[in-house]
Amino acid sequence: MTLRKVYANLIFDRKKTRGVHAMSTTKNQKKTIEESLSDLEKLVAELENGELELDQALKKFEQGVKLSRECQKTLAETEMKIKILMEDELKATDEQLK
Repeated sequence: MTLRKVYANLIFDRKKTRGVHAMSTTKNQKKTIEESLSDLEKLVAELENGELELDQALKKFEQGVKLSRECQKTLAETEMKIKILMEDELKATDEQLK
């Protein structure tokens, strides 16, 4: 998958989670997903600018892939938490209706 497609997917996912400050459970990641996506947007803009030397562009691309993977992981973890919370809520509602 190209960085552009990953970026497009993350922007789409970001719109779905706007206002949710999802944090990764790992100690290494201290940024919010919004901060990571902002950094990713900056990297993509730099790459699209076309003024970077090849080695600089490769480093930026690698950083973008890493950020993209971190964002995807955070979104997947957040989605799982929401599903778990909603499942418990639905079970509680079903029991109340009985």
